[in-house]
Amino acid sequence: MKDVTLLSDGWGLRHEDTVLPARVPGCVHTDLLAAGIISDPFIGTNEHEIAWVGDQAWAYTARLTAHTAHEHTDLVFDGLDTAAEITLDGKVLGRTRNMHRTHRFDVTGRAGELQVRFTPAREEAEAVRKAVGDRPNVYPEPSQYIRKMACSFGWDWGPTVVTAGIWRPARLEHWSTARIAQARPVVTVTGAQGRVEIHLTVERTSGGTGRLLTARASVAGTDTEVTFTDGHALLLLDVPEPELWWPRGYGKQSLYDLTVTLADGDDTLDTWRRRIGFRTIELDRTPDEYGTGFTLVVNGVRLFARGVNWIPDDVLPSRITPERYRHRLIQAADANVDLVRVWGGGIYEDDAFYDVCDELGLMVWQDFLFACSAYPEEQPLRGEVEAEARENVVRLMPHPSLVLWNGNNENLWGFRDWGWEPALAGDSWGGGYYLELLPRVVAELDPTRPYTAGSPWSGSWDHHPNDPAHGTHHSWEVWNRRDYAEYRDSVPRFVAEFGWQAPPALATLRRALPGEDLAPDSPGMLHHQKAEDGNGKLDRGVARHFAPPKGTGAGFDRWHYLTQLVQARAVAAGIEHWRSHWPRCAGTVVWQLNDCWPVSSWAAVDGDGRLKPLYHELRRLYADRLLTLQPAADGVALCLVNQAAVPWRAEVTVRRAAADGTVTARVPLTVEVGARDAVRTPLPADLLGLDGEFLVADADGLRAVHFPVPDREFPYVRPDFDVRVESVPGAADTVDVVVSAHTLVRDLLLQPDRLTPDAVSDTGLVTLLPGEESRIRIGGWAGPDAEQARAAIFCVEPS
Repeated sequence: MKDVTLLSDGWGLRHEDTVLPARVPGCVHTDLLAAGIISDPFIGTNEHEIAWVGDQAWAYTARLTAHTAHEHTDLVFDGLDTAAEITLDGKVLGRTRNMHRTHRFDVTGRAGELQVRFTPAREEAEAVRKAVGDRPNVYPEPSQYIRKMACSFGWDWGPTVVTAGIWRPARLEHWSTARIAQARPVVTVTGAQGRVEIHLTVERTSGGTGRLLTARASVAGTDTEVTFTDGHALLLLDVPEPELWWPRGYGKQSLYDLTVTLADGDDTLDTWRRRIGFRTIELDRTPDEYGTGFTLVVNGVRLFARGVNWIPDDVLPSRITPERYRHRLIQAADANVDLVRVWGGGIYEDDAFYDVCDELGLMVWQDFLFACSAYPEEQPLRGEVEAEARENVVRLMPHPSLVLWNGNNENLWGFRDWGWEPALAGDSWGGGYYLELLPRVVAELDPTRPYTAGSPWSGSWDHHPNDPAHGTHHSWEVWNRRDYAEYRDSVPRFVAEFGWQAPPALATLRRALPGEDLAPDSPGMLHHQKAEDGNGKLDRGVARHFAPPKGTGAGFDRWHYLTQLVQARAVAAGIEHWRSHWPRCAGTVVWQLNDCWPVSSWAAVDGDGRLKPLYHELRRLYADRLLTLQPAADGVALCLVNQAAVPWRAEVTVRRAAADGTVTARVPLTVEVGARDAVRTPLPADLLGLDGEFLVADADGLRAVHFPVPDREFPYVRPDFDVRVESVPGAADTVDVVVSAHTLVRDLLLQPDRLTPDAVSDTGLVTLLPGEESRIRIGGWAGPDAEQARAAIFCVEPS
């Protein structure tokens, strides 16, 4: 049987004249942090102070001993970041230039000092640039000339921390006769019958050449075996009536253990295990009267994708543990998300990420790793791109959660719309990857999954790549230049990116900017704002609706609340509008779920893992049932969206109310919504003609409000409410903060980290009418006090 020896201990990192202890997996930055040589790049402006790390060559060392119990020994690196030379006992084993691939070297019978020497990533990238010529890039760094996590070089939400190191596990594999080099399961469902075709590739030693071997496979109580003498075998498993894997909210996430064993007679040589799921996935791109659709169909059911974009959860990705993946993805699931798009400027995540998505029913849209740049198609990059794609398609295809391969992020759009085409003057730019190489690789290796050439992409050059009427659309004009109400101006077929910025939680800012007198334009705040004119866009977004607050102290607190409120409202404006137009619009993928460090950004979960108000709003917006009031040409429409599998008969109460919350008119309505359907109903005329009034609709615990003018033009009265704190029996450090309204209290928010940094809340923004209460559960707060709770509460106030 194959033996595996993990190489996690005994490593050193050469730094000047010393050798520092090193961890594998890890990177230079984590080892220097552990040794106290550099400061945390997430704190203050330390990012600048540690920039030298990315421009220096580094070497990792360890000692290998020879292993003689087997015929063959391989040294395997699951990830080297990025340009490296590997030597053993002074002799070169090989060189690497791709962070996203596994590298394997024959070290049979060899021993001595193992060295992994890393060339600075910029140096490697500049050498490739010199060989192939310049290509356009949205950012100034040379990320498109090296197969490395692009956002290592900085992004409009991320720091520039150019890593190097052995970022994924390293090991020795000792084996005899033969080993499983690749197992590629193609899982299909036809009617009630499941089938698994396992395409097996084996590597043999010289002594195992031509030997009769047996491959066995087992899944769901079904077994098969074949014998063969070459390097390939095909095993077929027919599974009668398997339980299907469904996205969350549509059914169970049924998973089955698939085992493949390679044997020489009675001797087991190697074993490969994965979990798989049986399900069908289609992408309906049928033209219709609105343009060209883009609708995911799972097990024959058409669905509106409730998505979020995912970036690497840490700019030092070796620090992301399986437990951290699970925590963050549970946060996504708890917000009623059912699709996660792994964005193309990051990494192919660890299997632990996809395992959790399988279990939670989170569909995965997987980008190939190209983003916001023109990519050369010449060598040495072309061979690396194909090898990387082939390896990762095969690695990830067992996961039933994976539903879509996407060629790139915004590069087709950039080629057509950002001045690239004339600047390239005929040079390659990546189109051959997205339109030829990658679809060919997917069709060959993973034929059961759809592929799309890019995001955004209209399906062909017959339409603009970002045409909202065709395929996927990125909606960024609103954040960049307009008011969030203008999301309602169009109905894209599938919104793959849109979003609005806000700062992180106050406790996150205080940890990241210790001692700073916080203001929107204080030095640390500006450093932790990477978007072009980010604060200007934040301020303009607030100013369209509220009188902009100024300064530090209470002024900053008010700015902080209003920017977070506008972020939540902006995303709500888009999702409510687009969901109400199902099935014409078939999905929204919010930019973004998570952050990789503490920063003002579009994220719903900030860099320290704290939940912004947007997170709680997503939970409402992505629930199976959504109630919203939408402006319409003839007044206001009551819209009900029902993504549940059963019809919804809603008894809706719609009220018109004065500025203080006093109800001036009330109309009961009965609305029936079919399963997986949406209904728009015009409101009666006697509820309209609002003058200094607003509308509120309630049904089955859901609430929607409609104000006819921006907040700064609405005649709010001073909000009046009481606050009390009640203990929760049997729950230590958990209380209910109860807010009782005497007037209209719009968009009340309790920020739990203002109580204590580790406190959490189960509630986001709440609008109350006079006489109503909101019960907000707070966990992790010892010694609660009502006045302290009141000080952590914000709401809309008169201008």
